[in-house]
Amino acid sequence: MQVADRPGYFGSERNKIQAGYDARYGPENWKIAWEWGSQIIERPEALQIYEDGYYEYFRNNPEILSWLVNDFSNVYDTAPSNIEARFSYDIQETPGNHLHDVAIRRAVLRRGQWFSGKELLEVRSTNPAGWKLSPCMIPFHLPEMIYKGEIKYKGKERDFTANPPWWISKGVPNSVEQFYQQNKVLLVNRI
Repeated sequence: MQVADRPGYFGSERNKIQAGYDARYGPENWKIAWEWGSQIIERPEALQIYEDGYYEYFRNNPEILSWLVNDFSNVYDTAPSNIEARFSYDIQETPGNHLHDVAIRRAVLRRGQWFSGKELLEVRSTNPAGWKLSPCMIPFHLPEMIYKGEIKYKGKERDFTANPPWWISKGVPNSVEQFYQQNKVLLVNRI
């Protein structure tokens, strides 16, 4: 397979974009992967690296980890039902992907802790308390590995200087989200 594009963030256009790839290349002739230095890696490895960003963040910010596990019973992103995914990135019961809630749970577990609070914490922009754990707010632990060139946004060309995507305009530089979106590639069997 060869790199054909840098699709970036799909968002609400995911199904439409993927249907377009099916029509253009054939359903079995393309896949999404991530660039990691000179390597192309699959989704499980990319998600492990994404999760490692949270692990390192909690290691470097024990007060945030303590606040999280002592004040909250769990985390969710798109809906409270997200907690049923537990540690699986493959359980996606809502229309939008929820990955960082799983990454947070896995990183908390890897740090040898667990939630003991009473309330669920929504970890997205609609909740100021949980926003600090959004993937665009978590510094990536290996920023030199983030692809710095141009990518697409929702399947279209976009001038990121004039119109930066949400993970740049709302987040910290070189975030976990920036890695996940910037390093994404489209692989095809034929171009």
